[in-house]
Amino acid sequence: MLFASVGYQVMLYDILPEQIATALRETEKELVSLEARGMLRGKLTAQQQLKCISATNDMKELAKDAFFIQECIPERLEMKQSLYKELDKVVEPKTIMSSSTSTFLPSLFSKDLVHKENIVVSHPINPPYYVPLVEVVPAPWTKPEVVIRTRALMEEIGQKPVTLSREIEGFVLNRIQYAILNETYRLVENKILDVKDVESVMSDGLGMRYAFLGPLETAHLNAEGMANYFERYSPTMYAVSQTMGPTPKMGGETGAEIARQLEAMVPLDKLAERRAWRDSCLTKLSMLKNDIKKGL
Repeated sequence: MLFASVGYQVMLYDILPEQIATALRETEKELVSLEARGMLRGKLTAQQQLKCISATNDMKELAKDAFFIQECIPERLEMKQSLYKELDKVVEPKTIMSSSTSTFLPSLFSKDLVHKENIVVSHPINPPYYVPLVEVVPAPWTKPEVVIRTRALMEEIGQKPVTLSREIEGFVLNRIQYAILNETYRLVENKILDVKDVESVMSDGLGMRYAFLGPLETAHLNAEGMANYFERYSPTMYAVSQTMGPTPKMGGETGAEIARQLEAMVPLDKLAERRAWRDSCLTKLSMLKNDIKKGL
């Protein structure tokens, strides 16, 4: 939908015809719903965007004249290796092959490809229609112009790309996210806070700042500049960090207790309802951020 929102011709591909039929139905339903709620992105109507989207079960048809292919298959390395091996046989030399993976380094599924210089990761953040960040990650052999063109495309469709200089395990968002998850896990495991309260620390505390500022600028503003922040707080930050303990292997008794508390907060049969609420909040936040930027 993001690519169609600016008028690109988009072709969906799946080996199962029923999957394609379902995807097209759900896409139409979502576009109409977004338009009705005033949340549709781009200048085209829902029906105009829908006309930009077609589908096929033929990989050769998919690859013909394509300048950009975004792969979104399950996070199984052998599946990705197999798919890219097949794509490599039919893509044109100009075609950028981009993966949505959040798990695998691009080198792991591209090293033996003929067109490996056209491989890049464009890792979107769920749900990408409402959360604009995209991590653009090159393999060691990715051509620089592929990274530049991919970033420009993401900007064109209204996303907010960041470009990694090289591949690194977990990319960037997950590395930061894992650090937060590890410490919140330890706090619950050590019975410092329960799940509800540790969630509040983020949603009602840090998250309020981080919705508009990153951690470095937040610190910069919390003192007389970053140099002053380091001068004042780095010994304390270092000392506290030394008490955080080893990286936990999540699961077991603590994992079960965290799951129990979360399911009490959001029962499993209410997950879809809660996700819809989350998406609505993210959309309104995104609109607010855009309005604030326009007023600056």
